[in-house]
Amino acid sequence: MRDLSIIFGALADTTRLDMLALLLRTDELCVCDFVETLGISQSKASRHLRYLWNARLLEDRRSGLWVYYRISRSLDADRQTIIKALGRILKARDLSDLDGKLASWFHRKDHASACAIAPARAKPSRSPARNHNPRNAAEVRR
Repeated sequence: MRDLSIIFGALADTTRLDMLALLLRTDELCVCDFVETLGISQSKASRHLRYLWNARLLEDRRSGLWVYYRISRSLDADRQTIIKALGRILKARDLSDLDGKLASWFHRKDHASACAIAPARAKPSRSPARNHNPRNAAEVRR
């Protein structure tokens, strides 16, 4: 039962349902595709995708700086049944707005050299000599 609770918990969010709707229409999408299509931040997109990944509904692959997601190709019987049912339910919904936003993003993306969002930069490490904590500064001088 805990396994089903994790799956249905992952499905109990509009953003994650939108993400699954997009993935059911495409082979795979980059995190930047979700960011631009859904109008959410990269961190929010990644967090929602991790919920779906942890529920073992998605699989991911890295390509350089980018992470791509798709519906898992190795779903167990319960997950296959749920994804197929979700696909049938979503097919009956009017998702033209979502489809239009994805198509618009792909058009803009095709005219760019890469994803529009910049990768997060690591903060430069501070050397101990620049540390303004007086106690640490005294230790550095020793």
